[in-house]
Amino acid sequence: MTDKKSPSAIVLLSGGLDSALAAALLKSIGVSVTAVNFSTGFCIYQHRHRTSLPNEELSPLFDAASRVAKEIGVPLRSYDISSDFLDVVLNPPHGYGANSNPCIDCRILMLKKARVIMEETGADVVATGEVLGQRPMSQRKDTFPVIERESGLRGRLLRPLCAQYMKETDAEKSGLIDRKKLKNFTGKGRGPQIRLAEELGLKDNFAPTGACCFLTDMSYSRKFQDKLAHSDRKLTMEDVELLMVGRHFRLGEKLKLIIGRRFRENVALERFVRGRIRMEAPDAKGPVGIIDECVPDPRQETLCGSILARYTDARNENSVKIALSFPDGSGKTIEVTPLRDDDLLGKYNI
Repeated sequence: MTDKKSPSAIVLLSGGLDSALAAALLKSIGVSVTAVNFSTGFCIYQHRHRTSLPNEELSPLFDAASRVAKEIGVPLRSYDISSDFLDVVLNPPHGYGANSNPCIDCRILMLKKARVIMEETGADVVATGEVLGQRPMSQRKDTFPVIERESGLRGRLLRPLCAQYMKETDAEKSGLIDRKKLKNFTGKGRGPQIRLAEELGLKDNFAPTGACCFLTDMSYSRKFQDKLAHSDRKLTMEDVELLMVGRHFRLGEKLKLIIGRRFRENVALERFVRGRIRMEAPDAKGPVGIIDECVPDPRQETLCGSILARYTDARNENSVKIALSFPDGSGKTIEVTPLRDDDLLGKYNI
């Protein structure tokens, strides 16, 4: 007599409460869990890590998936899918959400990647922490079947937190996974999840994953759509990462100015100087600026310098020196009058 096969699952683990609960719940009912985490390049916490200063104490949320996997006691595999994800962001078949978030296509991409891992490891299902009705775009009754079908996971996609509202997976039909031990959570309320976390002994220290993606942020979305509208080439990850740093000013069809808002952003902007024009006021305390997209003419140089000078401690002076460093290694200094707030606010800001 042979022992009954133990079920196994690949679980998408973001580090948020719902995905942690999905992994912990499956483990508690005897499912062998392997967690996977996908990095899209648009995570706010990972951006803060990339732009951190030496010896800076980082929030544990930037590596929430690793921390949660360790707490639950499951192995974690991490993958960088930023290149593939950027293609989805630039041309999402199912469109954007409220801002520039392609949530349905994001989910399909991750599940396709997870399906490959499932097939390679011989796991029975791919599982997620999705809850019916929690997210307005991707977690709806009409979008769940679309995501399951287009990810190639028909019958093999398990959503443990709302499984009792879903069609049975093949693993449930065969009795490999006990459907009665899965949940029937719906809606945006977090009470059932919090109670389940207490039952499973999980600590309340999860990343707020719904607010982790830059693409859901209205301010970032404006910059992203502006960049798309004014670019005559495919955007790169460097382009979209630069959108995460500083104040952005649209000064012309092919002219942008980016200015650091604080010391850490001035440091971060130095990563993007190559191939662009760097600006600073050498005799005044203030930010670093980058001229992007084109080589400005003298009038445009003066406008960029005047805006940069506005953000220095010499903003009330009649004349401020601005040093420009060009990609070919040359440089020049110009004198400008700091732009007044009335001439700046609401006119160029993105």
